[in-house]
Amino acid sequence: MPKAQGADPKAQRPGGLRRFFRDFIYGMTAYEFVQEQLETRRTMEALFMAITLGDMVGLPIMPPYYTLRLLPYVVPQIGSWKRRLLREREFTDEHEFHLHGL
Repeated sequence: MPKAQGADPKAQRPGGLRRFFRDFIYGMTAYEFVQEQLETRRTMEALFMAITLGDMVGLPIMPPYYTLRLLPYVVPQIGSWKRRLLREREFTDEHEFHLHGL
């Protein structure tokens, strides 16, 4: 039997239907929770970086001794943190508008 043009190769694999249902159930039940947890983690990491290395952007909070002790652990994240912190934002960027209950 020849393959149909434009057919999804994943759907023709033996586990394709099973994977589809697994992803579908995951999307209906846990996807939003996972996204919320990732957002919480990003927020906590940004807060940690602001507290420990805030003096790099003009926000002195902690004494330099503790900052120097933590510096080896946060060096890989400094560049991306400064870009995220100093990025121009709109006032609506902070909130996601969910239409729950509609």
